[in-house]
Amino acid sequence: MEIKNILFPTDFLEGSKEAVPYAVDLAEKYNATLHIVHVIQDITQASGLYVPHVAVDELFKSLYEEADKEIRRVYLEETRKLKDKVKYAVLRGVPYEEIIRYAEDNGIDLIVIASHGRKGLDRLFFGSTAEKVVRNARCPVLTVRVSEGAS
Repeated sequence: MEIKNILFPTDFLEGSKEAVPYAVDLAEKYNATLHIVHVIQDITQASGLYVPHVAVDELFKSLYEEADKEIRRVYLEETRKLKDKVKYAVLRGVPYEEIIRYAEDNGIDLIVIASHGRKGLDRLFFGSTAEKVVRNARCPVLTVRVSEGAS
């Protein structure tokens, strides 16, 4: 088994902070490139409502700039030992679809993702990005179960 590229999708919540050590350790062990990706939910796809194009573009631009700064800042310490083997990306769309597309487009060999373990109505309304990634990804997916209380 050869692992050259590992994808770590993040939503910046506590669960991602619990899962990132797995992604970093695996990248270090296999001398792989770690791709850290954040997907900004496209509100026009999520709501089905008409939102003026200019307003959406301005909102996305602002969210993109903040997420791009945050993704580099939040994981700086954890990824320091990987040196130049870390790539960052901020995407726009439906999270699980963009994660899968990124994996396919970038030759990802393994996805490491936090699983929040939602139950009941919360799962019904929000679904599980991790679950959809597991079901639809072409490469192996390691899910890291988030401890109780972390979101």
